[in-house]
Amino acid sequence: MSNCASSEPFALQVLGNSMAPEFPDGCVVVSEPGGAVHDGCYVIADYKGEIILRQLRLTGGDWHLEPLNPKYPHLKIDGPESIRGIVIQRAGRRRADRRSYL
Repeated sequence: MSNCASSEPFALQVLGNSMAPEFPDGCVVVSEPGGAVHDGCYVIADYKGEIILRQLRLTGGDWHLEPLNPKYPHLKIDGPESIRGIVIQRAGRRRADRRSYL
């Protein structure tokens, strides 16, 4: 990720099942770094030096990263400085697998 320009969209491959079934292992997501962050959007975040995909939850001034798979923990972050981008698209080989999140 360090080779990407800070304002250019980028693609990442999902590893693991923390965001299944919406984002299964191996799927590719496209993220926009300057996108508007809001409660419920899917984000790429930097959490303790690791890049992760999670759903953002804003509750009572607190920022949380939530997995879709209940086997994984909810993570608290300090604020928007941890967000690298919002997910704008899930790529897929078949048209039915593609999805937009704008």
